[in-house]
Amino acid sequence: MTTTTTLLTPSAATPMSSHWRDFLALTKPGVVRLVVFTGLCGMLAAPGSINPVLGFTAILCIALAAGGAAAFNQWYEADLDLLMKRTANRPIPSGRVRPKDARDFAILLSGFSVLLMGLAIGWLAAAILAVSIFYYAVVYTMWLKPRTPQNIVIGGGAGAFPPLIGWVAVTGDVTLTPVLLFAIIFFWTPPHFWALALFVKSDYAKAGIPMMPVVRGERSTRRQILAYSLFMVPLAAAPWYLGTAGLVYGVASLVLTSAFAILAVPVGMRRSTEGDAMKPEKRLFAYSILYLFVLFAALVADRLLQDAGVIS
Repeated sequence: MTTTTTLLTPSAATPMSSHWRDFLALTKPGVVRLVVFTGLCGMLAAPGSINPVLGFTAILCIALAAGGAAAFNQWYEADLDLLMKRTANRPIPSGRVRPKDARDFAILLSGFSVLLMGLAIGWLAAAILAVSIFYYAVVYTMWLKPRTPQNIVIGGGAGAFPPLIGWVAVTGDVTLTPVLLFAIIFFWTPPHFWALALFVKSDYAKAGIPMMPVVRGERSTRRQILAYSLFMVPLAAAPWYLGTAGLVYGVASLVLTSAFAILAVPVGMRRSTEGDAMKPEKRLFAYSILYLFVLFAALVADRLLQDAGVIS
């Protein structure tokens, strides 16, 4: 673990004045929104139905688990966050939340979410939820992120679990479609995150985090962004041509992912970013977030249209 107690010992200069908003910030609400949305889409796209109260409970558990894992991440990386301009004002490095309080908050959210999921929904969904927390808090945060530039590649699995969990909450089993949804998010994560890493690489370098642009350089990172984006075109359409989703999703996936790949071309082909605002990278990063929302919304729309008999 990073030496949190060394840099973040409470003092008169850094008074602790924890507020509920500070604890909310520990959960990374922006990330949780996307996690909850993909989990909900996995639930709505699954065959069958679920009692609305149980459905809400399952989504609540996914949100709490994501928030708990994020709090674990901020607790463990507090010293690193203090070194980076982008994260220095987070609750722990800024001195608004004690590290111990953040850790206990993370344990409470994570443990409660798994227990509630098991009791209300089922232990398979709860087990996958527990694995997702462990994957992000331990496999990615503690093991991969400080050691290898492949941290985001392997760590992408952490954010890929929600649609799988939502699906299992309804059906009680794992089939091809939720595995494909997992794979889509898994392979979407590297180009999405590396686009961000390109324009904040100085922060990562200062903190000693071996992100791809820092360790392998911009050119290698750009080539990999383009390669992953091109691979996403057939992968995102897989639920359609493998017969687990309909034409509405198929057309939407091809259009949306082709646009993703087109936006990745100028990012992948550029050699230097000196003297500009890295606009292609920022466009790709912004679009990548919208992309995932719309792609999963198209999956749900396809399912609802099929259930209504509008399409076959």
